[in-house]
Amino acid sequence: MFNKLILWLLFIAPWLSLFFMKKEGIKRFMPVTLFTALLVTIIYEIAYTYEWWELKVTIVPWGHITNVSYAYGSFLIGTIWIFYLTFKKFWLYLAANMVVDGLDAFLIREFMESRGIIHYINISKLNLFLLMFTLSLIAFGFQVFHERVFKLEN
Repeated sequence: MFNKLILWLLFIAPWLSLFFMKKEGIKRFMPVTLFTALLVTIIYEIAYTYEWWELKVTIVPWGHITNVSYAYGSFLIGTIWIFYLTFKKFWLYLAANMVVDGLDAFLIREFMESRGIIHYINISKLNLFLLMFTLSLIAFGFQVFHERVFKLEN
C-alpha cells in the first residue's frame, strides 16, 4: 500500500508544481516534454521486450509495461522544469541533466528496487544513466529544431 502511495505522489506532486511556472513556459516547452514522454514510453516498451527491468507495483491496471508515475509524472514534469530553468544555457542544461539523471539512475532507482516497486534484470544503472542522458541530448536537439521552425513561421 505504501508503495502505491509513493507512485501516486510521484505522479501527482510534479503536476502541482506547474502552478509555480509561467504559462508561457508551459506553452513553450510542452512540445519537447510530450516528445520525450513518447520516447520514454517507447523505451519502456523496449525494456519490456528485452527484460531490462520488471515493474512489480503499478498505479493503473495496464501499467506493467510503462511506469505511468514516472513517464507521465515525475519525468514529464521534470523535463519541462529543466528546460524552463536551463534551456538557453547549454552547459547548465547538460549539468542539470547529468545530476538529475544520475540521482535517478543511482539513488532513486535503488530506492524503488529496495521497496520492491521495480526489479532490474538486464540493464546496469550506468547504462540506464547513459540512456537517459542520451535522451536529454535528443530532447535538446528537438527543442532547438522546434524553436527554429517556430521563429520561421513568425
